[in-house]
Amino acid sequence: MNSFEEIYDRKNSRSVKWDAIADIYNVEDASGILPMWIADMDFPAPPPVLKALHDRVEHSIFGYSIMCEGCRTAVINWQAKRNDWKIEPDWMMFHHGIIPAIASIIETFTEKHDKILVTPPVYPPFFQLAENQDREVLYSALLEQDGYYTIDFEDFEEKLQSAALFIFCNPHNPGGRVWTQEELQEIIRLCTKHDVLIISDEIHGDLILGPNRHIPLAKIAGEESGRIFTCLSPTKTFNLAGIQVAMIVATDQEKRAKLEKHALAHGTGILNAFAPVALTAAYNESEPWLEQVLQVISDNMDFAIQELAQKIPALRAVKPEATYLLWIDYRALGLSEADIMEKLLATGKVALEPGSKYGEAGLGYLRLNVACPRAVLADGINRMAAALA
Repeated sequence: MNSFEEIYDRKNSRSVKWDAIADIYNVEDASGILPMWIADMDFPAPPPVLKALHDRVEHSIFGYSIMCEGCRTAVINWQAKRNDWKIEPDWMMFHHGIIPAIASIIETFTEKHDKILVTPPVYPPFFQLAENQDREVLYSALLEQDGYYTIDFEDFEEKLQSAALFIFCNPHNPGGRVWTQEELQEIIRLCTKHDVLIISDEIHGDLILGPNRHIPLAKIAGEESGRIFTCLSPTKTFNLAGIQVAMIVATDQEKRAKLEKHALAHGTGILNAFAPVALTAAYNESEPWLEQVLQVISDNMDFAIQELAQKIPALRAVKPEATYLLWIDYRALGLSEADIMEKLLATGKVALEPGSKYGEAGLGYLRLNVACPRAVLADGINRMAAALA
């Protein structure tokens, strides 16, 4: 467990998290600001992945690379073992990342001015990608009670009536929900009723902290699985965001053909030389590391919630069912988002994500990344307490 306790200096490594704070938060001097915002871990990647990448570097030639059948097999075996989901090899297409994958699906299966439904607060690229492709975004805000989010199915169905596509976060970011089978089945039923396609972003599906297991949406969709595009990636699970590799799983052959044509039209068919190496080592050899990191994250969540309750009682945070992201309700402080961000950055020297980034439904919240050594997490909470005292 030592690799989860050791503090690594990530500054000057071209890290978005550590080296782009001044630009992201519009501050003149970012020195001394502790970043606890973007969703990557401050832990090294699993040892099998590191060894595989070292071996690949020592090979010394980095020509065009293929995602081999072994890559498909690694994904298939992982999903079968972790989620009891049987994926056929020809259902799978590889992409440069979840965001490019979602963008390609939007562009392939919707037209300009089509309406795309999201359920905020939710991962910002869902609506940003749609807006940047001149689609109209429909918002069906989640219902929140005591920190627990549910879908407002009455409003959801109303919005579906004019939507072409629904982009679903499964599990949910930033709220940390692991959706129940009943909720998932209702989503499928309503999208089928109104003939709406679904993108199911399941990048957080391996980061489950509670007893409720992740259920892939397409797994339970039966004959309606053809309307679902499942987006998967090892990058959140094994802290490999910079490797940039993802999969689209689509059971419908005609839809896959359209996506393949889109890839040919945009030249996105070839991935970097490290993608197949990292993916196979992660899925084939790194499950023990994942079990360790999940325990670290769970313990860090408990620690953070306890410390926040003691040091800043006005804040409210509920342990998420998934992800390493803690969604914090600060509404009881009576501060505007601008005020609390100013206090955190200027006085506390700590950078969290403002909730409005996830849509208007996120106002009054902050997102805190706990995937870091305990000493770093404790430092961050102490900075928050100093800022909000």
